[in-house]
Amino acid sequence: MSDSALHSRHAGAVGPRHAFATRLLHAGLATAIVVQLASSQFMNPDDGGDNIFGVHAYVGLAAFALVLGFWVQSLIRQRGTPPGMLIPWFSGARLAAVWADFKAHLSELTHLRLPAHDTHSPFASAIHGLGLLLVTAMAASGTLYFLVNTGDPDAGGLVKVAMTVHTTLANLVWAYLIGHALMALIAHYGGALSLRQMWSLRRRPDVR
Repeated sequence: MSDSALHSRHAGAVGPRHAFATRLLHAGLATAIVVQLASSQFMNPDDGGDNIFGVHAYVGLAAFALVLGFWVQSLIRQRGTPPGMLIPWFSGARLAAVWADFKAHLSELTHLRLPAHDTHSPFASAIHGLGLLLVTAMAASGTLYFLVNTGDPDAGGLVKVAMTVHTTLANLVWAYLIGHALMALIAHYGGALSLRQMWSLRRRPDVR
């Protein structure tokens, strides 16, 4: 059996590393984002009776609640990525660690090797943090639009600002979702990690 297969088998045997609440919120948020992006391709926001737009609106409210829950969980959990690693942009030391880790990742990739999976990787944590900030802004702008929308498609002011931000961020969310999923699949099938570490909903009493 190859080293990568042994590593993957071992990762699956160990089970999920992340707290149950983190995995549950991740699954819910990922599902909500996929529904949001898919429904946005078929809805008609100018038609008040559009059922798809209704699904998009209410799932968007759920996504906002889930992403807020994700941030709260990151602040109160005893294990997992610290908030400072998710948002390292205000610390010189953390930024230096992100840059050094990025160069290490780049070196591995230029030698056609997958970087070793590290739960506490500064670079990966910063990318995850950017994704959370992006989804937070997307969900918040959609929620604001839901609350202030007057039903007038030509409305300006706060309504226009909320919708402009929401639609502008949509393409970035598409890019992040595709990139995030693709890298997870590459790492999984390359033996660097097991998707069970995040997608299993089995409880582990030793992980908080």
